[in-house]
Amino acid sequence: MLTSTLKYIMAALPQQFSRWSSMLLRTRVGPGNFSWASSRLASSLTSVHDADGVRHITMTSPKTRNALSLEMLSELKEHVNQLSSSTRVVVLSGQGPAFSAGHNLKELTSAKGRDHHQCVFDSCTELMLGLQKLEVPVIAQVDGTAAAAGFQLVASCDIVIATPRSSFSTPGGNVGIFCSTPGIAVSRVLPRRLAAHLLLTGLPLSGEEALRVGLVSRLVEPDQLQHETAHIAAAIVRKSRSVIALGKKFFYQQLELPIDEAYRLGSRLMVDNIALKDGQEGIRGFIEKREPKWTHTDDKAHD
Repeated sequence: MLTSTLKYIMAALPQQFSRWSSMLLRTRVGPGNFSWASSRLASSLTSVHDADGVRHITMTSPKTRNALSLEMLSELKEHVNQLSSSTRVVVLSGQGPAFSAGHNLKELTSAKGRDHHQCVFDSCTELMLGLQKLEVPVIAQVDGTAAAAGFQLVASCDIVIATPRSSFSTPGGNVGIFCSTPGIAVSRVLPRRLAAHLLLTGLPLSGEEALRVGLVSRLVEPDQLQHETAHIAAAIVRKSRSVIALGKKFFYQQLELPIDEAYRLGSRLMVDNIALKDGQEGIRGFIEKREPKWTHTDDKAHD
């Protein structure tokens, strides 16, 4: 297993090196570090644009319906993991009529081998968990089909903005591959009966149905999608990065706890939050009727 995995990695290195070189050439380099503040990165599968505290990651493979191939997963993980300290929020979208149709089935044939298949699903898991563990919020901007692992990707984001023509489904059973891993994310954002219905039938949810059941945060017409996304992203950007990071981490942590334990830890966290410089700055700004000046750090306030 180790030998075949190493062979696969070595075969992919030239292509990966070419892609990384292309990205670095498009990025402004300062003394000893990289500046992502207004950078644009692009490959055949994804594009990235950083501006005003927002990292826009777009899947740009409409011919494959933005399939989550191993290379696509690798690029998405790279873009998510290389955030600058000025990034406040990530927006994830897909070019064309599909947000993402899920895994590339051509990578799942028996000819590819079990080791390759395991590598695909391990990489997918790393991306999904990474989105939840990311310090900044992740917004899924959906205007089309999100199926199987594509639906999993949406369900792994913090906020979902979609259009009425969007649809969400787990149709793996139709091609003989049950959506077991997509079901992990889907069952955590939808009621149990509904999640089971989607997984067992493969039937889709429309955008309006997704809003009603709480999968989608906001539903807007296609011509308002960019505006609504920018509005929500701006609301996050205006806040302290460190406070949002603290809050996001605890939000997911407390969901897995008994309610009494959640309140115990939550009360302690509120006290810790108040002790931060940004906690005290926010209070002073409110009292003095002015906009707070955030440090965006975990530094404690002076007594």
